[in-house]
Amino acid sequence: MTKTVKLFIDGEFVESKATQMIPVTNPATQEVIAETPCATNEEMVAAVESAKAAFKTWREVPVPERARLMMRYQALLKEHHDELATILAEESGKTFEDAKGDVWRGIEVVEQAANVPSLMMGESAENVARGIDTYSYIQPLGVCVGITPFNFPAMIPLWMFPLAIACGNTFILKPSEQNPLTPTRLAELFAAAGAPKGVLQVVHGGKEQVDHLLNDKDVKAISFVGSVPVAQYIYRTGTDNLKRVQAFAGAKNHSVIMPDANKQTVINNLVGASVGAAGQRCMAISVAVFVGKSQEWIDDLAVELAKVKPGVWTDKNAAYGPLVSPEAKQRVIDMIAKGKAEGADCLVDGTNCTVEGYPNGNWVGPTLFNNVTKEMSIYQQEIFGPVLCAMSVDTLDEALEIVNSNQYGNGTSIFTTNGAAARKYQHEVEVGQVGINIPIPVPLPFFSFTGWKNSFFGDLHAYGKQAIRFYSETKTITARWPESEIDNGPNMTIKLQ
Repeated sequence: MTKTVKLFIDGEFVESKATQMIPVTNPATQEVIAETPCATNEEMVAAVESAKAAFKTWREVPVPERARLMMRYQALLKEHHDELATILAEESGKTFEDAKGDVWRGIEVVEQAANVPSLMMGESAENVARGIDTYSYIQPLGVCVGITPFNFPAMIPLWMFPLAIACGNTFILKPSEQNPLTPTRLAELFAAAGAPKGVLQVVHGGKEQVDHLLNDKDVKAISFVGSVPVAQYIYRTGTDNLKRVQAFAGAKNHSVIMPDANKQTVINNLVGASVGAAGQRCMAISVAVFVGKSQEWIDDLAVELAKVKPGVWTDKNAAYGPLVSPEAKQRVIDMIAKGKAEGADCLVDGTNCTVEGYPNGNWVGPTLFNNVTKEMSIYQQEIFGPVLCAMSVDTLDEALEIVNSNQYGNGTSIFTTNGAAARKYQHEVEVGQVGINIPIPVPLPFFSFTGWKNSFFGDLHAYGKQAIRFYSETKTITARWPESEIDNGPNMTIKLQ
Protein backbone atom coordinates (compact mmCIF):
# COMPACT_ATOMS: atom_id res chain seq x y z
CA MET A 1 0.00 0.00 0.00
CA THR A 2 1.34 3.44 -0.98
CA LYS A 3 2.05 5.61 2.05
CA THR A 4 0.52 9.03 2.47
CA VAL A 5 2.81 11.87 3.49
CA LYS A 6 1.81 13.26 6.86
CA LEU A 7 1.15 16.83 7.87
CA PHE A 8 3.03 18.34 10.82
CA ILE A 9 0.59 20.50 12.78
CA ASP A 10 0.79 21.68 16.39
CA GLY A 11 3.76 19.43 17.12
CA GLU A 12 2.14 16.24 15.80
CA PHE A 13 2.58 14.27 12.57
CA VAL A 14 -0.98 13.55 11.47
CA GLU A 15 -2.76 11.83 8.63
CA SER A 16 -4.57 14.38 6.50
CA LYS A 17 -8.32 14.12 5.96
CA ALA A 18 -7.77 15.29 2.37
CA THR A 19 -9.62 13.60 -0.45
CA GLN A 20 -7.31 14.95 -3.17
CA MET A 21 -3.90 13.28 -3.46
CA ILE A 22 -0.89 14.01 -5.66
CA PRO A 23 1.35 11.05 -6.53
CA VAL A 24 5.06 11.21 -5.67
CA THR A 25 6.91 9.24 -8.33
CA ASN A 26 10.43 7.91 -8.76
CA PRO A 27 11.67 9.89 -11.80
CA ALA A 28 13.74 6.96 -13.03
CA THR A 29 10.90 4.40 -13.03
CA GLN A 30 7.57 6.29 -12.65
CA GLU A 31 6.84 4.07 -9.65
CA VAL A 32 4.54 5.83 -7.17
CA ILE A 33 6.45 5.89 -3.88
CA ALA A 34 4.04 8.06 -1.86
CA GLU A 35 1.01 10.32 -2.08
CA THR A 36 0.96 13.99 -1.12
CA PRO A 37 -2.30 15.16 0.45
CA CYS A 38 -3.81 18.51 -0.45
CA ALA A 39 -4.50 19.74 3.07
CA THR A 40 -8.10 20.62 3.86
CA ASN A 41 -9.18 24.14 4.72
CA GLU A 42 -9.62 23.08 8.35
CA GLU A 43 -6.07 21.72 8.43
CA MET A 44 -4.67 24.93 6.93
CA VAL A 45 -6.53 26.98 9.53
CA ALA A 46 -5.24 24.72 12.30
CA ALA A 47 -1.64 25.14 11.11
CA VAL A 48 -1.88 28.93 11.11
CA GLU A 49 -3.64 29.03 14.48
CA SER A 50 -1.01 26.77 16.02
CA ALA A 51 1.82 28.89 14.63
CA LYS A 52 0.09 32.06 15.83
CA ALA A 53 -0.35 30.69 19.35
CA ALA A 54 3.20 29.36 19.53
CA PHE A 55 4.62 32.75 18.53
CA LYS A 56 3.39 34.31 21.76
CA THR A 57 5.71 32.17 23.83
CA TRP A 58 8.50 31.43 21.33
CA ARG A 59 9.27 35.12 20.81
CA GLU A 60 10.01 35.37 24.56
CA VAL A 61 12.55 32.54 24.52
CA PRO A 62 16.02 34.06 25.02
CA VAL A 63 18.08 34.35 21.87
CA PRO A 64 20.88 32.08 23.18
CA GLU A 65 18.33 29.31 23.80
CA ARG A 66 17.05 29.65 20.25
CA ALA A 67 20.66 29.43 19.04
CA ARG A 68 21.22 26.26 21.07
CA LEU A 69 18.19 24.66 19.38
CA MET A 70 19.90 25.31 16.04
CA MET A 71 23.15 23.81 17.35
CA ARG A 72 21.32 20.64 18.30
CA TYR A 73 19.52 20.60 14.97
CA GLN A 74 22.66 20.94 12.86
CA ALA A 75 24.26 18.13 14.86
CA LEU A 76 21.29 15.86 14.07
CA LEU A 77 21.36 16.85 10.39
CA LYS A 78 25.02 15.91 10.20
CA GLU A 79 24.34 12.62 11.98
CA HIS A 80 21.59 11.78 9.48
CA HIS A 81 23.31 13.33 6.46
CA ASP A 82 23.52 10.18 4.33
CA GLU A 83 20.02 9.07 5.32
CA LEU A 84 18.60 12.40 4.19
CA ALA A 85 20.59 12.20 0.95
CA THR A 86 19.17 8.74 0.26
CA ILE A 87 15.57 9.93 0.73
CA LEU A 88 16.30 12.95 -1.44
CA ALA A 89 17.90 10.92 -4.22
CA GLU A 90 15.05 8.41 -4.32
CA GLU A 91 12.33 11.03 -4.71
CA SER A 92 14.18 13.60 -6.84
CA GLY A 93 16.39 11.41 -9.03
CA LYS A 94 19.60 13.21 -8.08
CA THR A 95 22.81 11.24 -7.86
CA PHE A 96 23.79 10.33 -4.33
CA GLU A 97 26.76 12.71 -4.30
CA ASP A 98 24.63 15.57 -5.60
CA ALA A 99 21.96 14.77 -3.01
CA LYS A 100 24.59 14.90 -0.27
CA GLY A 101 25.64 18.31 -1.55
CA ASP A 102 22.01 19.48 -1.41
CA VAL A 103 21.77 18.47 2.25
CA TRP A 104 25.15 19.92 3.17
CA ARG A 105 24.45 23.36 1.71
CA GLY A 106 21.34 23.42 3.90
CA ILE A 107 23.32 22.42 6.99
CA GLU A 108 25.60 25.39 6.39
CA VAL A 109 22.61 27.73 6.74
CA VAL A 110 21.55 26.05 10.00
CA GLU A 111 25.09 26.65 11.30
CA GLN A 112 24.62 30.32 10.45
CA ALA A 113 21.28 30.31 12.29
CA ALA A 114 23.16 29.14 15.38
CA ASN A 115 25.02 32.46 15.18
CA VAL A 116 21.77 34.40 15.60
CA PRO A 117 22.60 36.24 18.87
CA SER A 118 25.17 38.45 17.14
CA LEU A 119 22.92 38.84 14.09
CA MET A 120 20.02 40.07 16.24
CA MET A 121 22.02 42.81 17.91
CA GLY A 122 20.67 46.32 17.55
CA GLU A 123 22.50 49.67 17.64
CA SER A 124 22.90 52.44 20.19
CA ALA A 125 24.14 55.97 20.47
CA GLU A 126 24.59 57.95 23.69
CA ASN A 127 23.74 61.65 24.01
CA VAL A 128 22.04 62.11 20.63
CA ALA A 129 20.69 65.22 22.32
CA ARG A 130 21.27 66.61 25.82
CA GLY A 131 20.69 63.68 28.19
CA ILE A 132 18.96 61.63 25.49
CA ASP A 133 20.06 58.18 24.25
CA THR A 134 18.78 56.25 21.24
CA TYR A 135 18.97 52.50 20.76
CA SER A 136 17.30 49.88 18.60
CA TYR A 137 16.09 46.30 19.06
CA ILE A 138 15.54 43.66 16.39
CA GLN A 139 12.29 41.80 17.03
CA PRO A 140 10.50 38.94 15.21
CA LEU A 141 7.56 39.42 12.84
CA GLY A 142 5.20 36.57 13.72
CA VAL A 143 3.98 33.73 11.50
CA CYS A 144 6.20 33.27 8.42
CA VAL A 145 5.69 30.96 5.43
CA GLY A 146 8.03 29.16 3.02
CA ILE A 147 6.96 27.72 -0.35
CA THR A 148 9.78 25.61 -1.75
CA PRO A 149 10.54 23.97 -5.14
CA PHE A 150 11.31 20.43 -6.22
CA ASN A 151 14.92 20.90 -7.27
CA PHE A 152 16.47 21.41 -3.81
CA PRO A 153 14.16 19.66 -1.32
CA ALA A 154 16.66 19.93 1.55
CA MET A 155 18.70 23.05 0.90
CA ILE A 156 15.93 25.55 0.19
CA PRO A 157 13.66 24.65 3.14
CA LEU A 158 16.80 24.98 5.27
CA TRP A 159 17.40 28.41 3.72
CA MET A 160 14.13 29.47 5.29
CA PHE A 161 12.73 28.02 8.48
CA PRO A 162 15.89 27.76 10.66
CA LEU A 163 16.73 31.45 10.22
CA ALA A 164 13.11 32.58 10.61
CA ILE A 165 12.65 30.50 13.78
CA ALA A 166 16.02 31.53 15.20
CA CYS A 167 14.85 35.14 14.87
CA GLY A 168 11.89 34.31 17.13
CA ASN A 169 9.21 33.69 14.50
CA THR A 170 7.09 30.62 13.94
CA PHE A 171 7.01 29.01 10.50
CA ILE A 172 4.73 27.14 8.09
CA LEU A 173 6.52 25.17 5.37
CA LYS A 174 4.67 24.21 2.18
CA PRO A 175 7.20 22.08 0.28
CA SER A 176 6.95 20.92 -3.31
CA GLU A 177 4.26 18.30 -3.76
CA GLN A 178 6.67 16.45 -6.10
CA ASN A 179 9.17 15.50 -3.39
CA PRO A 180 7.81 16.08 0.13
CA LEU A 181 9.56 13.19 1.85
CA THR A 182 12.84 15.02 2.43
CA PRO A 183 11.21 18.12 4.00
CA THR A 184 9.09 15.86 6.20
CA ARG A 185 12.21 14.16 7.50
CA LEU A 186 13.78 17.58 8.11
CA ALA A 187 10.78 18.42 10.29
CA GLU A 188 11.07 15.13 12.20
CA LEU A 189 14.68 15.89 13.04
CA PHE A 190 13.79 19.44 14.04
CA ALA A 191 11.23 18.09 16.49
CA ALA A 192 13.83 15.60 17.76
CA ALA A 193 16.21 18.51 18.37
CA GLY A 194 13.73 19.86 20.92
CA ALA A 195 11.72 22.39 18.91
CA PRO A 196 8.64 23.45 20.93
CA LYS A 197 5.18 22.49 19.75
CA GLY A 198 3.82 24.76 17.03
CA VAL A 199 7.06 26.53 16.17
CA LEU A 200 7.24 24.67 12.83
CA GLN A 201 4.28 23.39 10.80
CA VAL A 202 4.46 21.44 7.51
CA VAL A 203 1.45 21.43 5.20
CA HIS A 204 1.09 19.97 1.72
CA GLY A 205 -0.85 20.70 -1.43
CA GLY A 206 -0.99 22.92 -4.49
CA LYS A 207 -2.32 26.32 -5.49
CA GLU A 208 -5.36 26.22 -3.20
CA GLN A 209 -3.18 25.71 -0.14
CA VAL A 210 -0.72 28.40 -1.28
CA ASP A 211 -3.58 30.85 -1.81
CA HIS A 212 -4.82 30.16 1.70
CA LEU A 213 -1.44 31.18 3.10
CA LEU A 214 -1.20 34.22 0.82
CA ASN A 215 -4.57 35.50 1.99
CA ASP A 216 -4.44 34.61 5.68
CA LYS A 217 -4.29 37.82 7.72
CA ASP A 218 -2.09 36.24 10.40
CA VAL A 219 0.74 35.38 7.98
CA LYS A 220 3.31 38.18 8.05
CA ALA A 221 5.97 37.09 5.55
CA ILE A 222 6.24 34.76 2.55
CA SER A 223 9.42 33.29 1.08
CA PHE A 224 9.12 31.53 -2.30
CA VAL A 225 11.40 29.87 -4.85
CA GLY A 226 10.09 28.83 -8.27
CA SER A 227 9.27 29.92 -11.81
CA VAL A 228 8.81 33.53 -12.95
CA PRO A 229 5.02 33.48 -13.47
CA VAL A 230 4.40 31.92 -10.07
CA ALA A 231 6.95 34.20 -8.38
CA GLN A 232 5.21 37.24 -9.82
CA TYR A 233 1.85 35.92 -8.64
CA ILE A 234 3.18 35.20 -5.15
CA TYR A 235 4.80 38.63 -4.93
CA ARG A 236 1.79 40.59 -6.16
CA THR A 237 -0.77 38.67 -4.13
CA GLY A 238 1.32 38.68 -0.98
CA THR A 239 2.17 42.37 -1.13
CA ASP A 240 -1.42 43.26 -2.02
CA ASN A 241 -2.29 41.56 1.26
CA LEU A 242 0.35 43.70 3.03
CA LYS A 243 2.77 40.83 3.60
CA ARG A 244 6.52 40.97 3.33
CA VAL A 245 7.54 38.84 0.31
CA GLN A 246 10.76 37.52 -1.20
CA ALA A 247 10.18 35.57 -4.41
CA PHE A 248 13.10 33.93 -6.20
CA ALA A 249 12.39 33.19 -9.86
CA GLY A 250 14.00 32.15 -13.15
CA ALA A 251 17.47 32.48 -14.58
CA LYS A 252 19.56 32.41 -17.74
CA ASN A 253 23.08 32.29 -16.40
CA HIS A 254 25.97 33.20 -18.70
CA SER A 255 29.59 32.17 -18.48
CA VAL A 256 31.99 34.43 -20.37
CA ILE A 257 35.20 32.75 -21.54
CA MET A 258 38.16 34.95 -22.36
CA PRO A 259 40.77 33.66 -24.85
CA ASP A 260 43.50 33.65 -22.16
CA ALA A 261 41.64 31.16 -19.95
CA ASN A 262 42.83 27.58 -19.54
CA LYS A 263 40.85 25.59 -22.08
CA GLN A 264 40.57 22.30 -20.21
CA THR A 265 39.60 24.04 -16.99
CA VAL A 266 36.89 25.94 -18.83
CA ILE A 267 35.52 22.83 -20.52
CA ASN A 268 35.44 20.83 -17.28
CA ASN A 269 33.61 23.64 -15.51
CA LEU A 270 31.11 24.19 -18.31
CA VAL A 271 30.23 20.50 -18.47
CA GLY A 272 29.55 20.22 -14.74
CA ALA A 273 27.77 23.55 -14.42
CA SER A 274 25.47 23.03 -17.40
CA VAL A 275 24.30 19.42 -17.05
CA GLY A 276 24.85 18.70 -13.35
CA ALA A 277 21.54 17.84 -11.62
CA ALA A 278 20.13 17.45 -15.16
CA GLY A 279 20.35 21.23 -15.52
CA GLN A 280 17.62 21.67 -12.90
CA ARG A 281 19.43 24.35 -10.93
CA CYS A 282 18.52 28.01 -10.90
CA MET A 283 22.26 28.74 -10.92
CA ALA A 284 23.14 26.33 -13.75
CA ILE A 285 25.23 27.77 -16.58
CA SER A 286 23.01 27.62 -19.66
CA VAL A 287 24.87 30.06 -21.96
CA ALA A 288 28.60 30.05 -22.75
CA VAL A 289 29.82 33.25 -24.40
CA PHE A 290 33.23 32.76 -26.00
CA VAL A 291 35.30 35.89 -26.63
CA GLY A 292 37.66 35.67 -29.62
CA LYS A 293 38.37 32.61 -31.75
CA SER A 294 36.27 29.85 -30.29
CA GLN A 295 35.45 27.07 -32.75
CA GLU A 296 38.16 24.71 -31.50
CA TRP A 297 37.00 25.27 -27.90
CA ILE A 298 33.39 24.58 -28.79
CA ASP A 299 34.33 21.44 -30.74
CA ASP A 300 36.29 20.12 -27.76
CA LEU A 301 33.40 21.02 -25.45
CA ALA A 302 31.06 18.98 -27.66
CA VAL A 303 33.35 15.95 -27.40
CA GLU A 304 33.41 16.13 -23.59
CA LEU A 305 29.67 16.70 -23.24
CA ALA A 306 28.94 13.70 -25.44
CA LYS A 307 30.84 11.50 -22.98
CA VAL A 308 28.56 12.42 -20.08
CA LYS A 309 25.97 9.78 -19.22
CA PRO A 310 22.97 10.08 -16.91
CA GLY A 311 21.80 7.26 -14.70
CA VAL A 312 20.02 6.24 -11.51
CA TRP A 313 21.13 7.48 -8.10
CA THR A 314 22.61 4.12 -7.10
CA ASP A 315 24.94 4.14 -10.13
CA LYS A 316 28.22 5.65 -8.94
CA ASN A 317 29.22 6.30 -12.55
CA ALA A 318 26.11 8.35 -13.37
CA ALA A 319 26.90 12.02 -13.98
CA TYR A 320 23.34 13.13 -13.24
CA GLY A 321 19.87 11.70 -12.88
CA PRO A 322 16.53 12.00 -14.69
CA LEU A 323 14.41 15.11 -14.90
CA VAL A 324 11.79 15.38 -12.19
CA SER A 325 8.73 14.45 -14.27
CA PRO A 326 7.59 13.35 -17.75
CA GLU A 327 6.18 16.85 -18.23
CA ALA A 328 9.55 18.41 -17.45
CA LYS A 329 11.24 16.04 -19.89
CA GLN A 330 8.75 16.82 -22.65
CA ARG A 331 9.25 20.55 -22.18
CA VAL A 332 13.03 20.18 -22.59
CA ILE A 333 12.58 17.95 -25.66
CA ASP A 334 10.25 20.54 -27.18
CA MET A 335 12.76 23.31 -26.52
CA ILE A 336 15.53 21.31 -28.20
CA ALA A 337 13.31 20.84 -31.24
CA LYS A 338 12.55 24.55 -31.27
CA GLY A 339 16.26 25.37 -31.18
CA LYS A 340 16.86 23.22 -34.24
CA ALA A 341 13.91 24.76 -36.07
CA GLU A 342 15.13 28.29 -35.33
CA GLY A 343 18.52 27.61 -36.90
CA ALA A 344 20.89 26.86 -34.05
CA ASP A 345 23.50 24.15 -34.72
CA CYS A 346 22.83 21.16 -32.48
CA LEU A 347 26.32 19.68 -31.94
CA VAL A 348 25.24 17.24 -29.22
CA ASP A 349 21.64 16.03 -29.12
CA GLY A 350 20.28 14.40 -25.96
CA THR A 351 16.74 13.96 -27.23
CA ASN A 352 16.83 10.18 -27.61
CA CYS A 353 18.78 9.39 -24.46
CA THR A 354 18.15 6.01 -22.83
CA VAL A 355 19.46 4.30 -19.72
CA GLU A 356 19.66 0.52 -19.75
CA GLY A 357 17.15 -1.10 -17.45
CA TYR A 358 15.14 2.09 -16.94
CA PRO A 359 13.06 2.61 -20.07
CA ASN A 360 10.49 4.79 -18.30
CA GLY A 361 12.91 7.29 -16.81
CA ASN A 362 12.72 10.99 -17.61
CA TRP A 363 16.05 10.92 -19.40
CA VAL A 364 17.50 13.74 -21.48
CA GLY A 365 21.13 13.55 -22.54
CA PRO A 366 23.59 16.44 -22.62
CA THR A 367 22.73 18.85 -25.43
CA LEU A 368 24.91 21.57 -26.96
CA PHE A 369 23.81 24.26 -29.39
CA ASN A 370 26.22 26.52 -31.27
CA ASN A 371 25.63 29.78 -33.15
CA VAL A 372 22.79 30.71 -30.84
CA THR A 373 21.40 34.24 -31.15
CA LYS A 374 19.53 36.39 -28.64
CA GLU A 375 16.33 36.12 -30.68
CA MET A 376 16.07 32.33 -30.36
CA SER A 377 13.66 30.72 -27.89
CA ILE A 378 16.39 28.52 -26.44
CA TYR A 379 18.22 31.70 -25.44
CA GLN A 380 15.28 33.75 -24.24
CA GLN A 381 13.61 31.06 -22.11
CA GLU A 382 14.87 29.14 -19.13
CA ILE A 383 15.02 25.53 -20.34
CA PHE A 384 15.76 23.93 -16.94
CA GLY A 385 17.38 20.90 -18.49
CA PRO A 386 20.86 19.67 -19.53
CA VAL A 387 21.10 22.08 -22.47
CA LEU A 388 23.97 24.51 -23.08
CA CYS A 389 23.89 27.34 -25.66
CA ALA A 390 27.19 28.58 -27.14
CA MET A 391 27.66 32.08 -28.53
CA SER A 392 30.76 33.81 -29.92
CA VAL A 393 31.73 37.49 -29.83
CA ASP A 394 34.86 39.51 -30.56
CA THR A 395 35.21 41.58 -27.39
CA LEU A 396 34.43 41.59 -23.69
CA ASP A 397 32.22 44.64 -24.23
CA GLU A 398 30.07 42.62 -26.63
CA ALA A 399 29.82 39.82 -24.07
CA LEU A 400 28.75 42.30 -21.41
CA GLU A 401 26.08 43.69 -23.72
CA ILE A 402 24.61 40.21 -24.17
CA VAL A 403 24.57 39.45 -20.45
CA ASN A 404 23.25 42.85 -19.40
CA SER A 405 20.44 42.90 -21.96
CA ASN A 406 19.07 39.59 -20.68
CA GLN A 407 15.92 39.76 -18.53
CA TYR A 408 17.48 37.63 -15.80
CA GLY A 409 20.27 38.46 -13.36
CA ASN A 410 20.71 35.48 -11.09
CA GLY A 411 24.30 34.33 -11.64
CA THR A 412 27.18 34.69 -14.06
CA SER A 413 30.86 33.84 -14.31
CA ILE A 414 33.97 34.82 -16.21
CA PHE A 415 36.99 32.64 -16.92
CA THR A 416 40.22 34.53 -17.43
CA THR A 417 43.79 34.94 -16.19
CA ASN A 418 43.57 38.70 -16.73
CA GLY A 419 42.79 40.63 -13.54
CA ALA A 420 41.79 43.76 -15.44
CA ALA A 421 39.23 41.83 -17.50
CA ALA A 422 37.82 40.19 -14.38
CA ARG A 423 37.64 43.55 -12.57
CA LYS A 424 35.85 45.17 -15.52
CA TYR A 425 33.39 42.28 -15.72
CA GLN A 426 32.52 42.14 -12.02
CA HIS A 427 32.03 45.92 -11.96
CA GLU A 428 29.95 46.34 -15.11
CA VAL A 429 27.86 43.17 -15.24
CA GLU A 430 24.23 43.62 -14.14
CA VAL A 431 23.88 40.33 -12.29
CA GLY A 432 23.58 39.71 -8.58
CA GLN A 433 26.07 36.85 -8.15
CA VAL A 434 29.37 36.81 -10.04
CA GLY A 435 31.99 34.10 -10.22
CA ILE A 436 35.58 34.64 -11.32
CA ASN A 437 36.98 31.31 -12.49
CA ILE A 438 34.11 29.72 -10.53
CA PRO A 439 31.14 28.55 -12.64
CA ILE A 440 28.32 28.54 -10.06
CA PRO A 441 28.93 31.36 -7.56
CA VAL A 442 26.42 30.45 -4.85
CA PRO A 443 27.61 32.37 -1.76
CA LEU A 444 28.10 30.75 1.62
CA PRO A 445 25.36 31.64 4.11
CA PHE A 446 27.17 34.44 5.95
CA PHE A 447 26.61 36.35 2.70
CA SER A 448 23.20 36.52 0.98
CA PHE A 449 21.82 34.91 -2.19
CA THR A 450 21.34 38.00 -4.35
CA GLY A 451 19.63 37.51 -7.72
CA TRP A 452 18.68 40.64 -9.71
CA LYS A 453 16.12 41.68 -12.33
CA ASN A 454 13.49 39.03 -13.19
CA SER A 455 15.35 36.50 -11.07
CA PHE A 456 14.01 38.06 -7.88
CA PHE A 457 10.95 39.97 -6.72
CA GLY A 458 11.26 41.71 -3.39
CA ASP A 459 13.76 43.77 -1.44
CA LEU A 460 15.61 41.50 1.00
CA HIS A 461 17.25 38.27 -0.17
CA ALA A 462 17.76 34.79 1.27
CA TYR A 463 20.05 33.86 4.16
CA GLY A 464 22.91 36.00 5.45
CA LYS A 465 22.25 39.39 7.03
CA GLN A 466 19.47 40.19 4.55
CA ALA A 467 17.43 37.20 5.73
CA ILE A 468 17.68 38.38 9.34
CA ARG A 469 16.28 41.74 8.24
CA PHE A 470 13.56 40.01 6.20
CA TYR A 471 12.38 37.94 9.18
CA SER A 472 12.47 40.80 11.70
CA GLU A 473 11.40 44.34 12.52
CA THR A 474 13.54 47.09 14.02
CA LYS A 475 12.22 48.99 17.04
CA THR A 476 14.00 52.25 17.86
CA ILE A 477 13.80 53.77 21.35
CA THR A 478 14.71 57.34 22.22
CA ALA A 479 14.96 57.82 26.00
CA ARG A 480 15.67 60.51 28.59
CA TRP A 481 16.13 59.80 32.28
CA PRO A 482 16.51 63.23 33.90
CA GLU A 483 17.93 63.53 37.41
CA SER A 484 15.31 66.18 38.20
CA GLU A 485 12.15 67.54 36.64
CA ILE A 486 12.69 69.56 33.45
CA ASP A 487 10.50 72.59 32.89
CA ASN A 488 11.54 74.38 29.74
CA GLY A 489 7.98 74.89 28.65
CA PRO A 490 6.33 73.28 25.61
CA ASN A 491 8.62 72.29 22.74
CA MET A 492 6.77 73.37 19.59
CA THR A 493 9.35 71.96 17.14
CA ILE A 494 10.52 68.43 16.29
CA LYS A 495 14.08 69.22 17.43
CA LEU A 496 15.26 67.27 20.45
CA GLN A 497 16.20 69.51 23.35
